[in-house]
Amino acid sequence: MPRLEKLDESLWLADGETVSFYGFPYPTRSVIVRLSDERLWVWSPIKLTDDLRVEVDNAGRVAHLVSPNKLHHLHLAEWKAAYPIAKLWGLQSTIHRFPALAFTGALGDVPPSDWRPDIDQAWFRGSFMMDEVVFFHRPSRTAIVADLIQAFDDAFLRRQWSWWRYPMARLGGIAAANPGAPSDWRLSFLDRTPARDARAKTLGWECERVVIAHGAWARSGGQDFVRRALTWLGPEPG
Repeated sequence: MPRLEKLDESLWLADGETVSFYGFPYPTRSVIVRLSDERLWVWSPIKLTDDLRVEVDNAGRVAHLVSPNKLHHLHLAEWKAAYPIAKLWGLQSTIHRFPALAFTGALGDVPPSDWRPDIDQAWFRGSFMMDEVVFFHRPSRTAIVADLIQAFDDAFLRRQWSWWRYPMARLGGIAAANPGAPSDWRLSFLDRTPARDARAKTLGWECERVVIAHGAWARSGGQDFVRRALTWLGPEPG
């Protein structure tokens, strides 16, 4: 049963159910931010249970539903139906994939004015497979990452993945000991210049914590965590 975990005065996370992604079990996680205008910003919405909705409504009024990439879409329609006045946001690749959803606008490098005072963002692109926007909640110094950094710990892998899949997580670069993007996605970045620019922007935030959608997230040392997880993009300038 998802319950809101308060990480900061205006920041919560909620762990959802485990879903199947091409036969691989993946945990789900959402982040909720109360903006300075008192409205709620919901990142990667998980399944909306009755209990979760009560807690969300107690935290504030849902105003923004945010999809960080085209894979994080499972419960967008469900939340939009529950909160019809909320604005729906996604990358152009997501909007193109789901034309039936009424998106407010496409996300990029520059945050919309709706949340610019509280949240910055960096657009990782250059892959023919998928792009992603990474966010930074300034008041809590928290970076919020979907699939670009995955860090499955041994306990989850042993419990959820079969014995022959367990080594694949380590070889694929998505285990907690060696976190990062899956190896196939890394290889799809044929032009890494824009992704390196996004990495530089992300490291410039000097985040303290990093919440990720899939796996063990960093409660401290966030900047070092991001730097280590994105070394596959190549050397940093200077």
